[in-house]
Amino acid sequence: MANKVLIIDDDIDLVESIANLLEAKNYSVSIAYNGKDGVEKARSEKPDLILLDVMMTTRDEGFNVARNLSQIEDLKGTPVVMVSGVRKEMNLPFQLEPDESWLPIKEFLEKPIKPETLLNAVQKHIRKG
Repeated sequence: MANKVLIIDDDIDLVESIANLLEAKNYSVSIAYNGKDGVEKARSEKPDLILLDVMMTTRDEGFNVARNLSQIEDLKGTPVVMVSGVRKEMNLPFQLEPDESWLPIKEFLEKPIKPETLLNAVQKHIRKG
């Protein structure tokens, strides 16, 4: 059975590219275009990994989604990899690092992202079923 990846991002073109890349590597892919739908899909589908953007409906929606996901008992072991251009967009002078309470993710990747970098992160963090 293929490992399932949930992509939560509002950039339709990017989501399609990532989905195609992952499906070509035999991952099963599910998509949500905002945080609310993403949390609902994560609850119902229990993916093996979540790729999460930051800036969707609001500039910080992804941060809130990551914290919400970490509070859901059934999803506590689900790795989240954040993929975003928020640092450049908001001129943040610091790196975004995983933090158990403020940013409960496994890794932060900057957009634009190279396909091999994304695949390496997915392979590194995905929960093996």
